[in-house]
Amino acid sequence: MVKNKYDITEFRKKELSELAEFVADEYFQDTFVCPHRLAKIYGISTSFNDYGNSFDGLLEHKTGKFHIYLNSNKVKHIYEPRLRFTLAHELGHYLIDEHRNALRLGLSPSHPSFTNFSSDNEVELEADFFASSLLIPKSRLLKDVYRRKFSFTIIEEIAAKYQTSITATLIKFASIGNHPIMIICSVDKKIKWFKYSADFPFKYIDALPDFKVPKNTSAGRFFYENGEKCEGEADLVYAEDWFKLYKEEDYGRHFNEYCIYSDKNKFVLSVIWEG
Repeated sequence: MVKNKYDITEFRKKELSELAEFVADEYFQDTFVCPHRLAKIYGISTSFNDYGNSFDGLLEHKTGKFHIYLNSNKVKHIYEPRLRFTLAHELGHYLIDEHRNALRLGLSPSHPSFTNFSSDNEVELEADFFASSLLIPKSRLLKDVYRRKFSFTIIEEIAAKYQTSITATLIKFASIGNHPIMIICSVDKKIKWFKYSADFPFKYIDALPDFKVPKNTSAGRFFYENGEKCEGEADLVYAEDWFKLYKEEDYGRHFNEYCIYSDKNKFVLSVIWEG
């Protein structure tokens, strides 16, 4: 199995998904999962203020109590998907035994968390995955996608239903095995991070030097051809456009690439799937 520094093991995903599902079913069995209510249930105080660019969220342990700081710098209110995820992430640090005990015993200092999914820190990756699993419990998601052919519309529907970001929704979807996908985040021509389903057929990206985006892709055309976009629909790409291939029969395999663009941040999120 290829080790991806931007992701955690399938075994650990299973553990965290089961923990998140237990919590969701315990307190929100027939209702929308509300991380704000969950913080109150566990007796964790929160504050919502502008902390500049210091962090999106931070869990602090002091004098025997836990407190979560939520940054209002990039959000308008506490129920936005971004902030819901941030709070769920910090609750992950509390609910995951190893994380909570490290803070409580002073073995790990409080540290800033960011919701850009670009960390290669295992603790942050675990909290990210827990957050997506808490907000979108696996059993509920499986019912939502049962016998449905994958398309990006499904991701948009799930994100709207659970009030999660597209990225958080994709990360959870990739873990359930309903249809293998790869998610690639590129910023200013360089691949920032990538994650994929365990059964996605390729694990190695055929990146240009310095981990730059391959040119003959939808993301590549945006970066190298004056911001050319393929919006609202998936673009056809071939396996050799994105991936390192080792078998002759893999050349010419058709894949879909759906891109989400941000001109302001020179950011492209590519979702790739076969079929």
